[in-house]
Amino acid sequence: MGVDERAIEMPDGLRAWFSGLSIATVDDHGRGQTLLDEPDHATTLVLRAVPGHGSEFVVMGPRTRARYHVGRPGPWCVKARLHTGWTRRLLGRPARELVDQVLPLSTFWGEPANRFAREMADLAPGQAGALFGQRLAAVLPAGEQGSSLERDQLVREATMLLSAGTAGVAAAARRLHVSERHLRDLFVDGVGLSPKHFARIDRVRTVLAHAGVRPWADLATEAGYYDQAHLTGEFRRLMGVPPAALRRGELPAPTPCHAPAAVRRQT
Repeated sequence: MGVDERAIEMPDGLRAWFSGLSIATVDDHGRGQTLLDEPDHATTLVLRAVPGHGSEFVVMGPRTRARYHVGRPGPWCVKARLHTGWTRRLLGRPARELVDQVLPLSTFWGEPANRFAREMADLAPGQAGALFGQRLAAVLPAGEQGSSLERDQLVREATMLLSAGTAGVAAAARRLHVSERHLRDLFVDGVGLSPKHFARIDRVRTVLAHAGVRPWADLATEAGYYDQAHLTGEFRRLMGVPPAALRRGELPAPTPCHAPAAVRRQT
């Protein structure tokens, strides 16, 4: 594929905040290839470095549609995927303000975020993977407590119900003993998306995880679609192409992959 992405061991100090850590590099086989950023209902911290040329530490908000960009060997990229619903606790801003945005982490954490990026910039990928989690755990702010924590926990429980495919919005609200309207309001603030939009992205991510090995009709049933036509329509809206075209490699035109100008060079 031209992209080597592997999981990083999660330090104990990060487990309460993040669902996964990974590091990715593009090798020479990926030069010029179109690479995919899947739709994602989570907020992600991304540290991207080009040894000798600086680094960038950014926040990627929930991504409502796929993005395609051209692979360029050299940079490495570490991603810390935040537990869905935890955005306000970590960044002090509701997730709805971050949807489809890529912003410098310094917008939220100030100079410590820039200093973190500078310290990591010239590390080799192996060193970066080993040190990233340890250093991030040391700079995490204290989380909010009380009613804010209870609100975020409620949102997280709702996302787990919807992801499991065992409950629609109404059923999830009943199980959590809140009204549908209250659940929607909490969801938009905590996740950035409506519960239904969250479920659409989650279904597409389920299909993408098995798209290379399973028949579309089987995937439609397992992911919670009414039928294969429902899968195809929803997939096209979020991915920009129908499932069969993605499998054949017929992808939309890629765009450059770069960070905002304000953080393009941290030296």
